[in-house]
Amino acid sequence: MFYQLMKHVLLGPLLKLLFRPRIEGLENVPEEGAAIVAGNHLSFSDHFLMPVVLDRRITFLAKQEYFTGPGLRGRLTAAFFRAAGQIPVDRSGKEAGKAAIREGLGVLARGELLGIYPEGTRSHDGRLYKGKVGVAVMALTAGVPVVPCAMVGTFEIQPPGKVVPRIRRVTIRFGKPLDFSRFAGAADQRAVVRAVTDEIMYEILRLSEQEYVDEYAAVVKAGERGDGTPVEKSPRPER
Repeated sequence: MFYQLMKHVLLGPLLKLLFRPRIEGLENVPEEGAAIVAGNHLSFSDHFLMPVVLDRRITFLAKQEYFTGPGLRGRLTAAFFRAAGQIPVDRSGKEAGKAAIREGLGVLARGELLGIYPEGTRSHDGRLYKGKVGVAVMALTAGVPVVPCAMVGTFEIQPPGKVVPRIRRVTIRFGKPLDFSRFAGAADQRAVVRAVTDEIMYEILRLSEQEYVDEYAAVVKAGERGDGTPVEKSPRPER
């Protein structure tokens, strides 16, 4: 109820008026049945702009920090995400990935749309980073299609650290659904889930036309590669 109120009455019309999103490929999102929408993640605004252009409700796996912030702002943020049906996921510890997959599979089992950012965190410089394999594990386990999505222009309206977004037009592109039924039963095979994830990320890259970095965003943000050697952070590419 609250989700529909926010989308159609309170927040959705305002966002459409301010940002005038160009919507491309909306027909690629299935009208019914379970599916995963996998997108790039450039801005906090992505959480709101993608859902308002979809005809169907979509549930995202949201980081737990959105539900545990301090003060009035933290309580309001938590209340909004809960009311919108978003699922908190603890991203720390060895069991974090398994918990996220369980929650995501629960959404898909109900025949709903699940939204995922395979990069695992927002891009800090506007580039597209290596995807984590959870999206592939869920797609193969549930046997559902994956719709690639590209948010274009949201980094410019609200880069990391900017609280109030700039008012500019954005574009949201949905690619054709990716069918991975040929890999049915292989959700536990590392090489397969890596290949499926890379295929999803390639389609997001093709739609977004970002520069690609073959490193995990969280690792680059931390300043080192997975083997502990420093990463030289490239300057944000000119646009």
